[in-house]
Amino acid sequence: MMNTIWSDRRRPKAPAAAAPESAAARDAIASARVWLMQASRIAVLTGAGVSAESGVPTFRDAQSGWWAQFDPAELATEEAFRGDPERVWGWYAFRRQLTRDAEPNAAHLALAAFEARYPGRLTLITQNVDGLHQRAGSAGALALHGNLVEDRWLDPARSCCNKAVPDQGQPPRCPICGNARRPAVVWFGEMLPERTLAAAQRAAGSCDVMLVVGTSGLVYPAAGLAIAASSAEARVVIVNPEPTELDDVAQLLLRGTAGQLLPALLNF
Repeated sequence: MMNTIWSDRRRPKAPAAAAPESAAARDAIASARVWLMQASRIAVLTGAGVSAESGVPTFRDAQSGWWAQFDPAELATEEAFRGDPERVWGWYAFRRQLTRDAEPNAAHLALAAFEARYPGRLTLITQNVDGLHQRAGSAGALALHGNLVEDRWLDPARSCCNKAVPDQGQPPRCPICGNARRPAVVWFGEMLPERTLAAAQRAAGSCDVMLVVGTSGLVYPAAGLAIAASSAEARVVIVNPEPTELDDVAQLLLRGTAGQLLPALLNF
């Protein structure tokens, strides 16, 4: 399925838990913990809000300085890369620099620690491309949108490239045929990795509880995983300081950041 944005869903929102210090919020967190403790299969879908707590700018917030004059959605396409590979490569180099010094935060670490305590019980699905979940220890994270710090060939079918050492250009190229290296992320209009998406769909369709953490619910097909989990009668818990487009499919809305709430939810 293609990486797309769907922005005009406007369904009624379920009531959210109140501020974290309130009794209602404490009760909601306690209920979510019980559900998680009882669940044999847990799926977690994470978005940009999780990494924002590590200081990683969101996709659009990464625009600053000279890059502020460009629409990031126009840079994140194959057409843009083929039309001006040096400019697009430069933008991704800029984004890589922004994430280089970031460290996994309490949310990343809580998920990794839970996976270590309960192997095979939790499937982590992420829309983030910064690699922070993996650096925290979640080696099996399903990265729907790829990995910002990795490259791949623009035209993967050329056999000579697999034997060649790319040059040091911007972008690097195969010295034999000129094929360019490109960021190993999913651009707009591209298909998500088939096996990764299939594994995420299986996890969503078979989980007992899904945590939807730090995502606005605007980007599909990732957002559709929460709907699939709800349709399969899983309990869906939204963790986000702000309302999201997926609030209406949730049984619980926890208004707080991932770094605040995931350690409390998963520490058992």
